[in-house]
Amino acid sequence: MERCEPNVLTAAAYGGTGTPRYSVGTLVTNIEQYAHMRESFAAHGFDGMNSEFLYLDNRGAEQTGAFRGLNVLLHAARGRYVILCHQDVLLIDDGAAALERCLAELDQRDANWALAGNAGGLGAGALVMRISDPHGVDRRVGDLPVRVMSLDENFIIVKRSARVGCSADLEGFHFYGADLCLNADVAGHSAWVIDFHLKHLSGGRKNADFFAAQEAFRLKWSHALRPRWMQTTCALMRLSGSGIDRAAGRLAARPLAGLMRRMVGQRRAAKAAE
Repeated sequence: MERCEPNVLTAAAYGGTGTPRYSVGTLVTNIEQYAHMRESFAAHGFDGMNSEFLYLDNRGAEQTGAFRGLNVLLHAARGRYVILCHQDVLLIDDGAAALERCLAELDQRDANWALAGNAGGLGAGALVMRISDPHGVDRRVGDLPVRVMSLDENFIIVKRSARVGCSADLEGFHFYGADLCLNADVAGHSAWVIDFHLKHLSGGRKNADFFAAQEAFRLKWSHALRPRWMQTTCALMRLSGSGIDRAAGRLAARPLAGLMRRMVGQRRAAKAAE
């Protein structure tokens, strides 16, 4: 997919004092649907006194992908918490007060949390969620809140102080929730599914773009998380997710570093003798 410049960022006026508590950011292709989303947020406590609403105008043929677009929204947001959500979500039960309780609980459980959402992946074959969507009404799966490895993209809360963003080398509109979670994990933060109920009008779909994005995501993160030797100016270390590989690396690091130093010294001596 070709990169394009981010589309026009539009923001609703914030009438509170100081900085807003929440920044609600959305990529918009259907302005009427987005208006309904905004109305539902306002009706549930996210108003001009505690929230700002930011959106990228993605109507038309030229669209900004989610990875770039959400980074633009995160950079522009002023709120303590940035809610990245689809234009087709509606608040139906829970609102600002319920979200405050959920986030306060996360602060007690893990001060290093960076991301929260309403659905995600717990492990291989295991999902957790709290949502109404075309797959079912009032769905609750798992003992919430629970720490997860990925979050569904329909509704993600980012703690702005964590400074987590999307990868610069991925594009499109799929897997950015998982990408955010991996970037947070690498930085020492965590992601959680919380007990916050809303309605998502779409059940999602898998098409050619989805599978292409899946392969790009797999390749990028397989490369990023590959085992490797890390050479600094004063140490050589083996980095690996395998305990056996790490142990072997620790045993090999000192003799390997000595061998490399001798080889460098020999090359220098040979060059000086030329």
